[in-house]
Amino acid sequence: MTDARLSAEAPSVPPLPGSAEQQDLHAASVAESAELAVVTRAGVVESRHIGSAVVVGPDGAVLESIGAPERLMFPRSTLKPFQAIASLRSGALISPEAVALACGSHVGSRKHQELAASILAAEGLDESALKCPSAWPSRNHDLRVHLEAGKTETPLAFNCSGKHVAFLAATRTNGWRLNTYLERSHPLQRVIMDVITEYCGEEPTVVGIDGCGAPAPALSLTGLARGFSKLAASTSRRDAEVHAFTVNQAMLDYPWAVHGRGEANTVVLEELGLTAKLGAEGVLVVAAPDGTAAAVKVLDGSSRATNLVALSLLAARGVIELDALGPVLRKIVKPITGGLAAEQVGSIRLAPALLERL
Repeated sequence: MTDARLSAEAPSVPPLPGSAEQQDLHAASVAESAELAVVTRAGVVESRHIGSAVVVGPDGAVLESIGAPERLMFPRSTLKPFQAIASLRSGALISPEAVALACGSHVGSRKHQELAASILAAEGLDESALKCPSAWPSRNHDLRVHLEAGKTETPLAFNCSGKHVAFLAATRTNGWRLNTYLERSHPLQRVIMDVITEYCGEEPTVVGIDGCGAPAPALSLTGLARGFSKLAASTSRRDAEVHAFTVNQAMLDYPWAVHGRGEANTVVLEELGLTAKLGAEGVLVVAAPDGTAAAVKVLDGSSRATNLVALSLLAARGVIELDALGPVLRKIVKPITGGLAAEQVGSIRLAPALLERL
């Protein structure tokens, strides 16, 4: 996915260069941020991951604030569950498995592509209706299968294709214009902004363009965590919106569609029963059924330490049993290896200052 770029629509009156208002539109500075994790080799710190993190409780109250989680940032693909809620609100008639795909940043496997294609076919459409870029499957095995089938790059393999087919299903139901479904003025995109505002408690004032071409609103990390708190708790709250329940339950029931077999989000959903969603540029949100949620943003965009940080923050709050956490972290946090035998020669660890707070 490419970097978000500010749209011509937001803000309508740009702040003066160098003003405090303009500075607030940028990602948190290094000085405002905190060291979240370190990478060691031979017992020596080789790299440091700097960023922000926040934990909110079931009522949305901030339980832990690290760095600058109140500063604006682009949540990127972590917003897909809210976009899926908006598609369902707008009348998208898709299966729970398709809802999970709409929430996903998938690896483009044959199964992911076939599901996306089937949703389009049900609407009388094909991949030519998609406005997301074309891509190859992201994993070597899936790419080999793809090539052996004589296929080329396709938008069905793009990691956001599930979101786009849900957009098209909603657009088709309402008779809205298909060719403009990604424009901010499109009725569906207005519903999406309403859903994000409702769940995250913040009305986006800065909206960029995501790598897939969809509008990419900026929020605070805290607002994002609060949105996921409501989403994850929807399976147990009687007053929850039915569409939020459908989205959250679909992610839990079809975790393969959200990411891919053996991939981090899928493993967390399958083995810990937590709602997990990654976003480009080092963003991750993980939420428990009781509504406790942790959100992480790594300043340089790396996702290498996000799962370690987010899951450790939840474990410190008693949301995850330590006996269950260890095996999951070993599966999704890649070791630092070296040599032909790929022996472990280093590790990724929580930063000492963060570890002291847990």
